[in-house]
Amino acid sequence: MNGYILEVAIPARLWQRFDYLPPPGSEGVQDWPAGIRIQAPFGRRTLIGVLLAVKSTSNVAIDKLKPVVKKLDDQPVLTPTILSLCRWASDYYHHPLGEVVIQALPKILRQHRECPVIDEINGQSEWIQAVSQPLTLNADQQRAVQAINAEQGFQTFLLDGITGSGKTEVYFQTISALLAAKKQVLVLVPEIALTPQTVARFEQRFNAPIALLHSDLSDKKRLTAWLHAKQGLAAIVIGTRSAIFTPLLNPGMIILDEEHDLSFKQQNNLRYSARDLAIVRAQLENIPIILGSATPSLESLYNAITHKFTHLSLPQRAGEAKSPAVNLINLRGKRLVGGLSKPLLDEMQQHLADNGQVLLFLNRRGYAPVLMCHHCGWMAKCTRCDARLTLHFQPERLHCHHCGMIKHPPKKCEGCRYPELITAGQGTERIEQVMAEYFPEYSCVRIDRDSTQRRGSIEKLLAEAHQQKAQILIGTQMLAKGHHFPQLTLVAIVDADSGLFSVDFRALERIAQLLVQVAGRAGRSERAGEVIIQTHHPDHPHLQCLLKFGYQRFARAILTERQQALLPPFAHLALLRAEANQRELTHEFLTHAKSSLENLSPKNINLLGPTPAPMERCAGRFRGQLLLQAIKRSELQEILRVWVPTINCAKIAKKVRWSLDVDPQELI
Repeated sequence: MNGYILEVAIPARLWQRFDYLPPPGSEGVQDWPAGIRIQAPFGRRTLIGVLLAVKSTSNVAIDKLKPVVKKLDDQPVLTPTILSLCRWASDYYHHPLGEVVIQALPKILRQHRECPVIDEINGQSEWIQAVSQPLTLNADQQRAVQAINAEQGFQTFLLDGITGSGKTEVYFQTISALLAAKKQVLVLVPEIALTPQTVARFEQRFNAPIALLHSDLSDKKRLTAWLHAKQGLAAIVIGTRSAIFTPLLNPGMIILDEEHDLSFKQQNNLRYSARDLAIVRAQLENIPIILGSATPSLESLYNAITHKFTHLSLPQRAGEAKSPAVNLINLRGKRLVGGLSKPLLDEMQQHLADNGQVLLFLNRRGYAPVLMCHHCGWMAKCTRCDARLTLHFQPERLHCHHCGMIKHPPKKCEGCRYPELITAGQGTERIEQVMAEYFPEYSCVRIDRDSTQRRGSIEKLLAEAHQQKAQILIGTQMLAKGHHFPQLTLVAIVDADSGLFSVDFRALERIAQLLVQVAGRAGRSERAGEVIIQTHHPDHPHLQCLLKFGYQRFARAILTERQQALLPPFAHLALLRAEANQRELTHEFLTHAKSSLENLSPKNINLLGPTPAPMERCAGRFRGQLLLQAIKRSELQEILRVWVPTINCAKIAKKVRWSLDVDPQELI
């Protein structure tokens, strides 16, 4: 026995680290570096863990410790910075460290396989920058670039620029100086749909190795890109949310584009915010980070107002482009065709005749959200969720967008057997049908989750849009973010009312961001743009504030309301969620959790609940929640640190699925 103890993070739902003995006959154990993978026995299984430390003592008796099976790596697969980031995420989100570190690894490295070494990328050993020439900056862009380039260490910059203001050019000109110094840049984007366009723009600008990381890649390609980044062979790393855990050999800057986007928040397992982790990582690396958005989150805007972030404003569109004109159409009393009013159809005809592109935005896929009986009012509902089934025609089916259940549409009412079934409402498929009827001479593409399921389909459809092979674009929020269509002159928001009356306090912020982002697709080059918003509530005060005074005034008004209601960012939340096959089990667990928290006598913590979730039944399971609210983040974190391991040990906890969401972005 050499006297050394291995402290290992094991991917198990237990809030502790595990001690092991080295393998029999192993040498040089004291030099094993933290961050290497270890094969270790755990119960009846052998799991992949990550070495945290080599130490000389353990709180467990030596004769109770088991030896590890094997050391898989000689060099760390997780760098000290990434291990520190994992520890921070585990502490802040109160998630087992073993599950955090294993999630930070590519899928192939979570298996019992050796880590390959890659020596070059695309045959290129030198980083050659600037393929195309930089654009001329306006005064606001120049100030932003100068401020960022002057920062030598950690600083968070909020690049707050209206749509079309040239935020990407600011990114490029700050990146150039870093590439010259052989520094790597990590760029995070919210959606897989944005990565092909983003990569193309970077490749057009820089002749430097680029690594791409997102979940649509094969496991092998993802590992290769990850290794290129880790070994310093990739100059620019572009990825979605999980790329925040990608190790870099020589990091220089982090850029988080569309920082407000909900996609940066993981909604299962480790419920982390990639935006917040990116800021923590930048601080650990002592490098600057840029948060870019035309519609900053209220948290980021508040941090800029209170000078925690450096606020860089781009209030004007770049070049000759002008902001589009915005017009409201009051739908009250108007005859609609598939949700479209005659004034909108007339305006579309004019723009199409002038060889402009038109985008119709509706954040609802399928043909119709309701199939109902014209005689008794019966509606097709999911048998596993408290939700109605959406009718699709391509292919024909009734589809639950919550649990995924699919069934054939009935020919008769399932209640009264009446043969006439009708639809209510409309989705993107219905809009596509109307376009074929009213504008048969113009090509049309629909971009939503249904039309982009096949690999490569999103690139194909976007190429048709960019090359103006399609004059009419129909889409959901996939088309709202970051896309640049030079010939797009009219954007129509088919239904602006969906987010105005939600039970979620963040709904107004979300709908405002969506409206501004979608509207920003119009008139981004020399041609003038127009935005039409259809609504049954044209006098809604928040909608009027947004349209008359812009997002900044709107956001400050909402911040005032949040302050009065003690809601984020003026308070801090944690949401305990639970679900079970029986409603009683969910309620019993949450009641026990609340009681155990009250027994800890928490200071300045408000408890709301337990209550059923807004949609209580989903996928056959009954859901409930308990909300914790605190003015001080430190007080909330202090009580969670004691409470979470306690409820995990309760017998009732093994009968339900439960999770803790710190800083929840959705309360439904």
